[in-house]
This record gives sequence, structure tokens and C-alpha cells, in this order.
Amino acid sequence: MRRTLTLLGAAAGLGYVAARYEAGRIRRLPDRYPEERLRRQPPGEEVSILRPDGTRIRAITAGHGPATVVVAHGYGASVREWTIVWGSLLEAGYRVIGYDQRGHGYSTIGTAGIGPSQMAGDAMGVLEHFDVADGILVGHSMGGFLALRCLLDHPECQQRLQGLVLVASFAGRVTERAPQNRLQIPLIVSGILPALAATETFGTIFGASLAGEHPSPAEIRVFLDDFISNNHRRLVPILRALVAEDLYPRLGEIMIRTIVLCGTEDRTTPPWHSEELARRIPDAELVWVEGAGHMLNYEAPDRIVAAVRSLAPHLEAVR
Repeated sequence: MRRTLTLLGAAAGLGYVAARYEAGRIRRLPDRYPEERLRRQPPGEEVSILRPDGTRIRAITAGHGPATVVVAHGYGASVREWTIVWGSLLEAGYRVIGYDQRGHGYSTIGTAGIGPSQMAGDAMGVLEHFDVADGILVGHSMGGFLALRCLLDHPECQQRLQGLVLVASFAGRVTERAPQNRLQIPLIVSGILPALAATETFGTIFGASLAGEHPSPAEIRVFLDDFISNNHRRLVPILRALVAEDLYPRLGEIMIRTIVLCGTEDRTTPPWHSEELARRIPDAELVWVEGAGHMLNYEAPDRIVAAVRSLAPHLEAVR
């Protein structure tokens, strides 16, 4: 028994040494953008939107272009994940609106709690508050799932949009054919992963697991800051819903032009999700981003902006 425990301890020790080595290697990789730029909040007017259950949604709006782009971030993040995309959209002449999802960033959780129905309602509330008409809705990961849920729960939402961009997204069933999610989601629910993410070694490796072939140390650190700051215990209901829900059979009800963006190295949202989204949404186009992972908002912001432009071509003529 003692020998077995000794061997297990040695194996764990060797694993930690290997993890430290890999984390050190990742931290020496080049960055795409200066960390200071990634840490900035998107510029604009900050607005607090009060929901019927007392939830306060923190939103930011900027620009006055003829077309409006609404961006919805993924699990564990905040509106800050759109900082690079935000600047490019403003330069291109769009009005841009972003918000912290319920229970994320500076947004609270009201008496109705947290879940797909409440968060889809929040998305609809944002569109109504800013009187969005003829807009483009861009959802990353969980933000894409909630955009789909909003379109299905609130058919009037489709009247406010001319296009949808799904970035590294899914329509539920997130653990299916996804070994990384089958491991990480229970660890988040248990509180183990948020604790490990706060350490330099395992935090770096976790952040890099969301990237593709070229992880950026600055992007990892900024993502981890948001991820660690969230109270994941309160977010468990939405995590469980992402596993249990299946919106795929209803995607034929979505009647707006859609572009699906997927990194070929995405392990968090394996490519089969994007293939199904593009196959089941009647007017959808699938665009692959070679070598990219799950964090396309950092890894390929130009592809997101190009997708928006293809859905709002009239803007160029106006400008």
C-alpha cells in the first residue's frame, strides 16, 4: 500500500513538473495585442437596464451608424472580450451595443434566478431598450446559444434583426463529442476549476486550452481575470442547461441570414456544432477559421467584422 501511494505521489509530482514546464513555454509566446489594450473596457456610454425581476444589466453603447451591431459574450467572460472587435466595428461606421450577461461582469441576478429563459429575455430586453431595428446580433459561445434561444422564445426578435453571427457557438448538448467539456464543466460546477484557474500554472494551461495553434499569454491573463472574478456557484444552472438543452430540432424556425464562424482547432465547441447550425438554419453560411480555437474574438476579430459587413452591405453605400 505504501509503495502504491509513493508511486501515485511520484506520478502526481511528475505531472505537476510537466505542467509547470508547459505553462512556462506558453507564457513565453508572442502576443497578438498589447495587454493594456485588451484590458480596456469598450469605449462608450454605460447604461443600466432594469429587468422585471430586479436584475440590472450593464450595457455599453457607442457610435451612430445606420446599422446596429449587438454583441453577446460567452460563459465566464464580460463585454470586455469584444474590445478588439468593438474598435474595428466603430471604425467601420457601425453603432455598437454590448452587455454583461446576467450574473457576469457588472450585471446582477434578480429574483428569477439564472437560466436560458431569463438570459434570452435579457437579450430581448437589450434590443428593446435600445430600440434596435435592422440589427446584427453577434453571439460568442454561450452568447450564441442565448441568441438562438432569444430568437426562438421571442419570435418578434427576428423582426428587429437582419442578420445573426454565431461565433464558436452551439445549440446545446455541449458535452457531446467534447472530451474537454466533459472534464471541465464538472470541475467548474464543483469549484475546482475556478480555484485552479487562479494559479499561474494551471490557469495558463486552462486558458491556452481555449485557444488554437497560437495562444497569447496576454489574452489568457485577461480572460482569466474575468473568469476568476465570476461567482461560478451562482452560474451552475446555466452551465447545466448548456449540457441538457437541445435547440437543434427547432433551428429551422430561424428565418434571418446567419453566418457561422468556427475555428478548426476549437476543442470547447467542436466543429460538429457549427456544421449542424449551418445545416439546420435555412439561410446560413459556415466559415472556417484555419488554426483558430474557441476565442475567435481575439484570434480572428477581422473575420467577425467581415461577417458583419457581409450581412449589412448597405452600410458601405451609405458611407
